[in-house]
Amino acid sequence: QVQVAESGGGMVQSGNSLRLSCAASGYRGNILAMAWYRQFPGKMRDFLAVITTDGLINYAPSAKGRFTVTRDNATNLGFLELNSAKPEDTAVYYCYTRTDFGNYWGQGTQVTVSS
Repeated sequence: QVQVAESGGGMVQSGNSLRLSCAASGYRGNILAMAWYRQFPGKMRDFLAVITTDGLINYAPSAKGRFTVTRDNATNLGFLELNSAKPEDTAVYYCYTRTDFGNYWGQGTQVTVSS
């Protein structure tokens, strides 16, 4: 069974940084890309960033400047760093993993930014 698990969420003070991690397990083949989304209460999930195995990166316009997506190919871990956090960044953050044989969502991790 494929599992995608985000970690690193929690409460952070406004202006500080936070790094989220994404770990996938139980998949067949290779991970092709890891993407990050966030969801505000009552809203659809919004795309933030994606990084491929080849290192290609794409950010949503709203994520450019304060978000950094990286990946460790040796461990197949993905990371999303949020800098200069703002209260409006409070949301559930999701990792979306694309593999050779399917695409999978994590359960999400809550990030709360206090003012």
